[in-house]
Amino acid sequence: MTLSALRGSTLLPVLLIVIAMLSIQSGAALAKNLFPLIGAPGVTALRLGLGALILCIVFKPWRMRIQGNRLPLLLYGLTLGGMNFLFYLSIRTVPLGVAVALEFTGPLAVALFSSRRALDFLWILLALTGMWFLLPLDNDIANVDMQGALCAIGAGACWALYIVFGKSAGANHGPATVAIGSLVAAVVFCPLGAYFAETSLLSPAILPLGIAIAILSTALPYSLEMMALTRLPAKTFSTLMSMEPAIAALSGILFLGEHLLLTQWVALFCIIAACLGATLTAKRAHITDSAQS
Repeated sequence: MTLSALRGSTLLPVLLIVIAMLSIQSGAALAKNLFPLIGAPGVTALRLGLGALILCIVFKPWRMRIQGNRLPLLLYGLTLGGMNFLFYLSIRTVPLGVAVALEFTGPLAVALFSSRRALDFLWILLALTGMWFLLPLDNDIANVDMQGALCAIGAGACWALYIVFGKSAGANHGPATVAIGSLVAAVVFCPLGAYFAETSLLSPAILPLGIAIAILSTALPYSLEMMALTRLPAKTFSTLMSMEPAIAALSGILFLGEHLLLTQWVALFCIIAACLGATLTAKRAHITDSAQS
């Protein structure tokens, strides 16, 4: 496949999304290690502040002339910050896999409300089945902290709005959208995180980890997601996001020595099948629409 053909295919944005999710999972593991030192709000401040700085250096948004409606750009930044802040608050008391599963209710809602074909609902149903098997619905569910679970669901709501506003803002302002959005998020949430941080965020022992988290969890994945958002329908992007819990589970196997039950393997199969189905049918639908136009 030539470079020009790859750019025009569905494969490229799917690859971008997979790389972004792998990056975010790596950053989340690093971030959780910092919680005992600076707390979840402090990690959020580091991630957003340093991430915005890196993105502004790369994209130079001050050179961009912002035209048209600026509201989606502002809302994109606010939801990006809220998504990060609430997610880190949730994983203080909720296992990472459960938090990601609850957070996925946001993208799933976007996929559901954006769907028009019966086939779309099949992929959503498959993804839901996978989420059902991944959630601890046995005796462990009583041990899930309710406040943390609500924070994860709130992060999911922000994630849904992030997809909607990100697609609109990205269409108008291009890849530099992520730099401006991150700057908006940093302006709002960095002071909040710094205020509640349990120690100095700029100490030599913490700053290098903060930079790594900013790159892995903000600068790299959000740039890749913005490129993918401008190439995929919102519902397809949202369904592909269901790979996030599956990637988290596989990361546990590879890096933490965790083992999956049979039901959890079924969950992974359902989620991956939903992602593949959404990708393939999105490509066919695009070809059909082009032929009819």
